[in-house]
Amino acid sequence: MDKGMPIPIFKSWTPEWLIKVILFLLILPGIVIFFLPMANINAAAGYYGSEPADIQFAVALFYAGYVGFYSLERRFFAYLAAKEYYVVFTFLQVATCICCYLTNELYIFFPLRFLQGMLFACTVNLSLSLMFTRLVSERAREVSFSVFFGFLLCAMPFNNFVTADMIDAFNFNIVYKATAFAYMPGLLLVLLTMNSVRLNVKFPLYNLDWQSFALYGAALCLFAYIMIYGQEYYWLEDARIRNSAIAIVLLLLIYIVRQYRMRRPYLHLGVFKFRNFKVGLLVLFIMYICRFASGITNTFYTTVLKFDPIHLSYINLLNMAGLITGVIIACWLILKKRHIRTLWMPGFALLLVFHIWMFFLFDIQADEFNYFLPLFIQGAGVGFIMVPTIVYTISAVPVAWGASASAVCLAIRFLGFCVSIALINYFELFGKSRHYNAFQDHLTKVDPVVRQTLRMQAHHLEARGMAAGKAMRASGKLLVNSVHTQGHLRFAMDYYELMSCLIIVTLLLIMLFPYLNRTAVYLRSRRLSPA
Repeated sequence: MDKGMPIPIFKSWTPEWLIKVILFLLILPGIVIFFLPMANINAAAGYYGSEPADIQFAVALFYAGYVGFYSLERRFFAYLAAKEYYVVFTFLQVATCICCYLTNELYIFFPLRFLQGMLFACTVNLSLSLMFTRLVSERAREVSFSVFFGFLLCAMPFNNFVTADMIDAFNFNIVYKATAFAYMPGLLLVLLTMNSVRLNVKFPLYNLDWQSFALYGAALCLFAYIMIYGQEYYWLEDARIRNSAIAIVLLLLIYIVRQYRMRRPYLHLGVFKFRNFKVGLLVLFIMYICRFASGITNTFYTTVLKFDPIHLSYINLLNMAGLITGVIIACWLILKKRHIRTLWMPGFALLLVFHIWMFFLFDIQADEFNYFLPLFIQGAGVGFIMVPTIVYTISAVPVAWGASASAVCLAIRFLGFCVSIALINYFELFGKSRHYNAFQDHLTKVDPVVRQTLRMQAHHLEARGMAAGKAMRASGKLLVNSVHTQGHLRFAMDYYELMSCLIIVTLLLIMLFPYLNRTAVYLRSRRLSPA
């Protein structure tokens, strides 16, 4: 067979447009279930009888399963034919979605989420490999990465838009039933159109390094646990957090010693010797912390401006449009082999504009159209940075270590996700209480302004038919609610001020590294796996 011809994975009668539809259907359901519990975090917490932190932990467990199983999954990918592989893990993924639909117990739901993350790793590797085989030009790798990460970045706003009406009309678990059915069209088309061929030479399943997977996965889960619940439990003052931190240190020590002693390590730790690789990891970590700050904006919409989930999903379509625009422009610049500085500078500049703009837009009353352009700008900034940074980081190491570089990039993104949750939880719990106490110091019943405000609110309530005594008590409660609202606004402004300072420092560091101006972004191997 001509080396320029794609591998005949699909039957000869399959039109090209149908192949693109199949590849879309292969990727979409797996990406949808990634952040599915956070589509409506309050509805999910109510269904499982838990707190919002438990729902965040469910997403982190999915992420941990994806990160931990990524390196081990490559062995299964090399062992099974593409069609057989897709059928097996799709049936398993459908089974996990059905189990999530049938249960409302967290001790069952959490392991299922970790298993779904492991199966998602299978989806990623196969889907990206199929894209590589369909695009025979030099653009195959960059376009495939851009398509996949474009889908991944749009997962949260897309989930909010698709599931808002369903969650409003049914229980939260209906989304898992819908996701199970969403796998069926892709599975049916694969059975009809795909040949039983292999993308790689069959490699027997022996000497599977499941021990490294167990050590690595356990450490990731414990790290997520500390980051999500740490502020709530007062960090190391709680025995659960202390024991988790000690366990992480022991697990990582065993893991690192094991990697250096193994002939074929789970991850080649030598990738950390390359300067560009470490710079790329730092930029990726900072971007992920800044990216998830948009969750504060969504909370502001629902708690202060009182947007319902359906209208929140509509306004977040502007953010998704920005993400798509940023990814497309970044892909074009990568294909032009532009220097990495020309991609990072505009991306972080757009994020800086978003955070400063939102700092001045936080208010107790506002028109929703004021937030359209900032949301678009935030999405465009993230889209500008995501794919170029991953491509830049992977291309910084030798081709033989590309898979390990991809796995480390994935781990850094997981760490950024967890650390961003920890920072938000810290500023929300600590910052809001600090501002609340500051307001209490100035708001007393003998303050003339407070007394006048209470009388005015009581008068308005009496005019609407409330008894005088009840109106006065209700006005006090309204004042307390106003103080809580102001505390939330001040916390959001403080956090966005911090993110703005972090982005400014990042821009200065990018400008101060002169060698970045000579570094172009490109991939040197057609067989690199996605991060």
